[in-house]
Amino acid sequence: MAANSAGRSLFARPCTFVTSAMSLEGLPDPEVPEVAFAGRSNCGKSSLINALTGRRSLARTSRTPGRTRSINVFSLDGRMHLVDLPGYGYAAAGKREVAGWTRAVDDYLALRPVLRRVFLLLDARRGVTDRDRVTFDSLDTAGVAWQAVLTKSDKVKGTGLDDVAGEVESELRQRPAAVPGILITSARKGRGIDDLRSAIAVIAS
Repeated sequence: MAANSAGRSLFARPCTFVTSAMSLEGLPDPEVPEVAFAGRSNCGKSSLINALTGRRSLARTSRTPGRTRSINVFSLDGRMHLVDLPGYGYAAAGKREVAGWTRAVDDYLALRPVLRRVFLLLDARRGVTDRDRVTFDSLDTAGVAWQAVLTKSDKVKGTGLDDVAGEVESELRQRPAAVPGILITSARKGRGIDDLRSAIAVIAS
């Protein structure tokens, strides 16, 4: 309960857009801790950030895969940054543009000194894909702590969610940089939002 209280207190603070960058050079000076949200295109990163902050349109959402095309940084009352990364996988964009933001994300994950954790979002309807495993490998190689977050849990019926969670847990046990424990969320229904806020509050403290 105390952890949930700390999370709600942190996210009761104002959260504002800082910048949209296409490279490390365009990011703010590395002065406060950052947590980043990564995942496949259209897995719900922007929707989850909006749910966390209680803002409907802080991060732009779209049904079109690949809408987030740069590294978007939001300041949580100057205490830390929330970073919305472009999605990987299919995107409604040209190959050169996709390659550009993929390179920017790779540089960010490997070189950003204030990055404390990556929350890797996995669509609960899909489970773990081969492209997700490529990202797992990259994070493990870079030594970046990451935690799996299942999104869109409200769209999985019956025992399907337990099956997906079990699959992800099995993957995590093989990954040296993975933080134990899956966060199961639904931005639409509010499920798991307090748990994710609490996890971020621990990093901010």
